[in-house]
Amino acid sequence: MIQGVVESWLDEEGWGVLTSPALAEPVWAHFCHIVDMPGFRTLTAGNAVEFDYEDADQDGYIYRATSVRLLR
Repeated sequence: MIQGVVESWLDEEGWGVLTSPALAEPVWAHFCHIVDMPGFRTLTAGNAVEFDYEDADQDGYIYRATSVRLLR
């Protein structure tokens, strides 16, 4: 997993964008890939996270998160 930050999050659509100094491009993320969060799974811009990702063509992003964990 790499560490990064939530750049933006759209609760009404259930997805957002993550960034990390380890990657040159932002990463698309969906709420269904948020782990270790009971109940309504959401993130907020500025949250520190760690995530796994894969190469993908998702809504104009070349990376897609496969697992996202909020760092507390």
